[in-house]
Amino acid sequence: MRFLEWVRLNSEHYLLEASQREMAKKYLGKEPPASGGGLEALFFRRLFVPIYRRIPWGVCRAIMMAMPGSHKQDWGGRAPPQEQS
Repeated sequence: MRFLEWVRLNSEHYLLEASQREMAKKYLGKEPPASGGGLEALFFRRLFVPIYRRIPWGVCRAIMMAMPGSHKQDWGGRAPPQEQS
């Protein structure tokens, strides 16, 4: 796995995890225990997620577009509706 792919996969995972923890705290009254550990988890949970959330969206979007990946795929617009006779 290439480095940028690893960064993308882990950033998606830990951002989703943080959002799920916030939702659980808000609606269930408590956060679930953190799963997994190690240096990687500590970095993403304590540094990456808080910093990412403070960066303006335009900057985050520019960084994502600079990275290789499927998020660059252009899905195109909708085809105009066809007239029925």
